[in-house]
Amino acid sequence: MNSEHIPRRDFMKQTAGYGAGLGLVGNGARDWLAQAPSPEEKVPRKQLGTTGADIPIILMGGSQKFDPRYDKVLHRAFQLGVDYIDTAQMYAQGQSQKTIAPFIKQIGDRKKLWITSKVKLVGSRATPEGFKANLDKCREDLETDYLDMFFLHMITEERLLGPDYIRMAEELKRAEKIRFFGFSCHDGNVAELMTAAAKAGGGIDAVMFRYNFRQYGDVALNKAIDACKAAGIGLIAMKTQASVPADLEAVVKFQSRNFTLGQAKLKSVWADERIDAAVSGLTNIELVMENTAAAMSPVKLSMDEFMQLNRLAALTAHAHCLGCNQRCEPRANGLGIADMLRYLMYHECYGESEEARALYRALPREARDFEAIDLSDATTACPQGIRIAERLAQARRVLSA
Repeated sequence: MNSEHIPRRDFMKQTAGYGAGLGLVGNGARDWLAQAPSPEEKVPRKQLGTTGADIPIILMGGSQKFDPRYDKVLHRAFQLGVDYIDTAQMYAQGQSQKTIAPFIKQIGDRKKLWITSKVKLVGSRATPEGFKANLDKCREDLETDYLDMFFLHMITEERLLGPDYIRMAEELKRAEKIRFFGFSCHDGNVAELMTAAAKAGGGIDAVMFRYNFRQYGDVALNKAIDACKAAGIGLIAMKTQASVPADLEAVVKFQSRNFTLGQAKLKSVWADERIDAAVSGLTNIELVMENTAAAMSPVKLSMDEFMQLNRLAALTAHAHCLGCNQRCEPRANGLGIADMLRYLMYHECYGESEEARALYRALPREARDFEAIDLSDATTACPQGIRIAERLAQARRVLSA
């Protein structure tokens, strides 16, 4: 057996028996969508690690700008039990937090909501004092005295899990500015960071990390998940859709009596009992209904549905970057390959073209100027078989304007 991967078939045999048999009694999520849910039907909840706090198994991703007058998406999700909102200081060029603030007031009881925000600082700026100052700005933008969860955002350095940052978190908890503390990560060293968190000896309450159907057999990641679970750290999955352009996904012709493809991807994550919740970009009412239906349905993914996801992962690998930039970027003079491919995905798969262009243009020139670099070694190193030069050229065509 390959020492780096658990066979997908073995993983799926283990997880196909797990369920989200937690909520609505009925048939599949497709049938549920045809009905109007009753007021008592809510998204199931799980305890987040050993925090003692229950959260819905699907969370509201807050990367967009909301309607500050009355946001129908936020209110509909809340009615269905999605009371956890995940935002960040950098989302929507700083507008996400400011446009969530009116919604908090409209609910009328701060304790009925779970607000997580995240701060990204890098290099010499990533100090405890820097994070504390930016946390205060987050609270100001959200017009709230405290955050339920404060995440260090998109971290790549293990030093940010060291004693100085744990002490910072404890100080913020004592000051009642935050209830819980953790970090998010989705670059190439996710497993290493999660392993370090498990060894930190307490203080880290939760981790939000890239996890989806494409990673079933990643041994290092599975060991890190086990270590975090044993340490009582809450586990929140993100990037669960593992998207590629729709025309490529259509090649597989996913078929199910119960679920859409997007729902099946979520169900595959919830099938892993170690995962407490999944964050999803609920950008419209249709997605709210579709994803909460999947959460409420007790119907489990069949082996055939798991195998279709397995086939999708194999056939579309060449178009999906796993974020393992430690493999390719050292072979390309430190070029920001993973960032550029992620922003291209935002454009091609999520329709977030404005945000993708802003992020692409914000990259330093040396991180995106690839014309004079030989990318053959980086391409050979890519486990997905991505034609890196072609994809970077596409990114430049659509994002540099």
